[in-house]
Amino acid sequence: MPDNQDLRRLLWYLLGATRGGAMRARLIQALRTQPGNMNQLANRLGVEYRTIQHHMEVLKKNALVDSTGERYGLTYFLTPWMEAHIEIFDDLCRKLKFDLARDS
Repeated sequence: MPDNQDLRRLLWYLLGATRGGAMRARLIQALRTQPGNMNQLANRLGVEYRTIQHHMEVLKKNALVDSTGERYGLTYFLTPWMEAHIEIFDDLCRKLKFDLARDS
């Protein structure tokens, strides 16, 4: 699949140029492995629920994740756009030296 420059720029901004980029990368990696609700993700990643909530809002606002379900049962997953270009995410994580193996 050809490179998507819009997604590449967006990921550089969200992962490399802002605070919380490493946490957002961990969330993307966790959702790539298995979708989940915010409580499940907080437990899997060993962070506070509010941390997940904040970063999930950022990722959803930027069309990288979506959700289905209702209220507390909302299940989050990667959008088809993100899944189709996941190699861009992998490339940027290597360049940013994020160690995501522990979250797989």
